[in-house]
Parts: sequence; C-alpha cells; structure tokens
Amino acid sequence: MYPVASQNCYSFAVTSPNLNSTAALDRNVALRTWWSGGLGRAVVAAESELLGEALEDVFGWEFLQIGAWGADRELLAGARTRRQAIVAPGALSAGADIIGRPSQLPVVSDSVDAALLPHTLEFAADPYAIVREVDRVLVGEGQLIVLAFRPLSLWGLRARGTRSGFPPGMRRILSERRIRDWLVLLGYEVVASRRYLYCNPWRTARDANEAQTRLLRRGLLNPFPAGAYLLKARKRVYTLTPVRPRFKEKPAVLGGLVKPTTRQPS
Repeated sequence: MYPVASQNCYSFAVTSPNLNSTAALDRNVALRTWWSGGLGRAVVAAESELLGEALEDVFGWEFLQIGAWGADRELLAGARTRRQAIVAPGALSAGADIIGRPSQLPVVSDSVDAALLPHTLEFAADPYAIVREVDRVLVGEGQLIVLAFRPLSLWGLRARGTRSGFPPGMRRILSERRIRDWLVLLGYEVVASRRYLYCNPWRTARDANEAQTRLLRRGLLNPFPAGAYLLKARKRVYTLTPVRPRFKEKPAVLGGLVKPTTRQPS
C-alpha cells in the first residue's frame, strides 16, 4: 500500500496510460525479452550491486522506484527505508505496487524520502515532466537517484543506430550534463556521480555472464568508455530568516528647535 490520498490513507491507485497501439505493445514485449536475456540480466544485476553502494546512506520511511526495470525487484534489494514500492504503467506493471504514469504519479506531495529513476527518463515522451513530478512527491532533503545511458559511448552508438532503440523502446539518450542542469534548476545538489557499464553492447548471451563481472569497473580487457552513469542528488530546502525593518528615528523637537543628532565617527 502507498499514500495516494492523504498521509493517513493508503490504497492502490490506477492511472492507465494509453498503450493500446500495437507498436507500443511490441516495444514492451521486446523490452521484457531483453531483460530476460543474458546481457539484460547482467546489466540489471550490475546496477543492483551499484545501487547497493549508493543507498547506504539513504534512510527514511518511503522509497519509490519510478518505472519498471528488470524482471523482478532486484534494484530495491539494497534499500534501507522502511517501505519500498514500484510505480509503472499498465503494460509494464508486472511486480509493480502502483500502476500509473511516471509523469502523473498517484502519490501525495511531500511524502517520499527517496526516489529512483532507472532509465525511466530515456523511455518517456516528456522526461522533464517526470523530474518535476518526482520533485513534487519528494520531501525536503529527500534524495533522487538517476540511472541513464551515456550518449558518447558504444551503448549510445548502438541506441542511435538501432531503429527500435536499444534497449528496445528507448526514445532518447540524455547526457549527464542535461540532467544535472534540470536538477540544479529545481534546487537540487548533486552529491555523487558514478560511471559504469564497461562492456560491449553487441555481446551475445553466451559471453554475457563473463561480462557481468566487468560491467562496473574498467579493466585492461575492457577498455571501452563507460556506457552509463548514476547521478545522486539531494533536494535542498532553504529557509528564509525574516529581517525586522529598521524605522528611522524621528528627531526630537525642543522649544521649536530640532535637537541636534550625534555625528558618528567615520
């Protein structure tokens, strides 16, 4: 259960996106097939290990993964909050706790302590709308973690050279600088970043298990540039201290004459 109406009321909320087109359904099926393949499993396993390190200092009550990624809940294995939930659209809702659009989260404002966007922005029609929506539901000093592929990498090259996107259904590749700019614009402080995915995206299922051990760190046998990055940011809330106005002292009048003021030394 998750807060969708008030802080004290928990229920499921359904917001079904328009996924009736055959093309959209085909993309979702292709993405699920990729997740279950050797390379897809290796990527999700590596990202689960990476998130285990990134979530060591993330505490609180509510942790929200926005967007499905992987066949199970591997990415939430390292979460230390009291509760965790996944929100995903209807076609990718297997294993999700909340069915809804990432750009229209059925969650009350200021109720989530930490949020994860696992490649969610790259599959969205309006990624900045999702970032704004995440900002709405995060509490002050809450943390946001973003996983995304790098444009200047072999993974970015394959994504641009594949008509259906790679992984299947991906709409665009967002640079780390652009996402940083969005977060800074909304008042976030980027507290950590990490590059990973040092492997060839054209690997077959046969050697994907071998690649899994080398996805997070560059080595002599895998000198490729990093194919993805992790950004971790904190939502800063700055309080304003009111300053009392200083009223100008009226000069005293003595017998019709203005009392002379004392000159301050310069």
